[in-house]
Amino acid sequence: MDAASPPHALILAAGRGTRMKSDLAKVLHPVLGLPMVGHAAAACRAAGMAVRLVVHHQEDAVRAAMADAGVTFTRQPDPRGTGDAVRAALADLPATGTVVVLPGDAPLLRADTLRRLLAEHDGQLVTCLSAVLDDAARYGRIVRDGDRVSIVEAAELSDAQLASLREINTGVYAFDLAFLHRVVPGLLPHPPKGEIYLTDVLGLASELGRARVIVHDGDVDEVMGVNDRLALSLAARAMAWRVKAAHAEAGVSFEDIDSTVVEVGVQLGRDVTVGAGCVLRRGAVVGEGVRIGPHCLLDAGVLLHPGVVVRAFSHLDRCEVLPGAVVGPYARLRPGARVGEDCHVGNFCEVKNAVLEPGAKVNHLSYIGDARVGARTNIGAGTITCNYDGHGKHHTDIGADAFIGSNTALVAPVSVGDGAIVGAGSTIVGDVPADALALGRGSQVVKPGLAPRIHARNAERKRQATRGDGASS
Repeated sequence: MDAASPPHALILAAGRGTRMKSDLAKVLHPVLGLPMVGHAAAACRAAGMAVRLVVHHQEDAVRAAMADAGVTFTRQPDPRGTGDAVRAALADLPATGTVVVLPGDAPLLRADTLRRLLAEHDGQLVTCLSAVLDDAARYGRIVRDGDRVSIVEAAELSDAQLASLREINTGVYAFDLAFLHRVVPGLLPHPPKGEIYLTDVLGLASELGRARVIVHDGDVDEVMGVNDRLALSLAARAMAWRVKAAHAEAGVSFEDIDSTVVEVGVQLGRDVTVGAGCVLRRGAVVGEGVRIGPHCLLDAGVLLHPGVVVRAFSHLDRCEVLPGAVVGPYARLRPGARVGEDCHVGNFCEVKNAVLEPGAKVNHLSYIGDARVGARTNIGAGTITCNYDGHGKHHTDIGADAFIGSNTALVAPVSVGDGAIVGAGSTIVGDVPADALALGRGSQVVKPGLAPRIHARNAERKRQATRGDGASS
């Protein structure tokens, strides 16, 4: 390996992936919140390589999905096999040094495996990573003949060879770039499809005595490509265990590790407890000592500060919860919600684009949207900020130490001053000054003894209706 420059990685991501039976390009299918090709790129970058993707099918979508992944791109104009993909990228690669070529459908590949490949490649023209399988199925086989090695596609092997050869090609290679520039332009297409095989390069290097095949010494699932939906599910399961095991080793407790989903890119602090059936999406950040109850969903952009409690069946999305706050059960925090220190957001409450200042409480059956709720203010059950007039959103501002009675409708734009009280059942359409009492409801009317007469009248109407239905039938 050229010590003067870092190695490069070339990820082959141009194919359609017809066996996925999907309108989505194969490499874009997600594994725990990240496209398959994103996992491959992350492993290469972790191994210290500059990463380039060869793209064609759904090129724009692949470029968009990988826009923030620190990679560059080469377009393969007319895909005709792996050799053609590398040929398309030669002009974008250095003239010397080392390049690792790998498929974009290998999400479980580890950076340590790539580092080993690079270390073993030293002084070789080609180094291929192989694996030994009990059932090698239709994979291309490594054929060893004395000091020479080659890769033969399964379609070109006899039945006896298919049965006896168990060492397969993983599609992961390290190449000397000067050699690659010299030989790839001269590769010939293979019938019947006219595809150009990158595997031919190993045979050419072997003839020069500078080819090596190293057998993968870890779990073979790591180097297996994903070709269909079943393999995708199995890859997600394997990745899930890898991710959760790393969190557990770092001090996170899972009440039921099997039923919990933690996507890649989730940050969990020490002493976090995650209840059964939770789903934590990529980009969620959870501070130390947070307790998350069963069956909660944390979407991307959630920030939970240390000591927060999220009770069962709550859904949080692009929101922030500060230390000491309690959320749920059955609460929903939507984008823009900021729940302050020691606040309570209780059962069946929804908060959207609103700030709850320290100690505020919204405990039951309420909607707070486009609003500020001041420190220590209590929001009674069933309170609604009426923020939408059919055309635009409007703001509600509630001061500190206010008391909003149950079943209040605050028709925005409106403000309630510090220390004010709004009586239960009120509809507030105008500003309430600080320390004022506001009542926005009609006067109660009581008529003694009228209830029995109303019940009798209604019962008679029901009898008449029933009789009429019977007569008509």
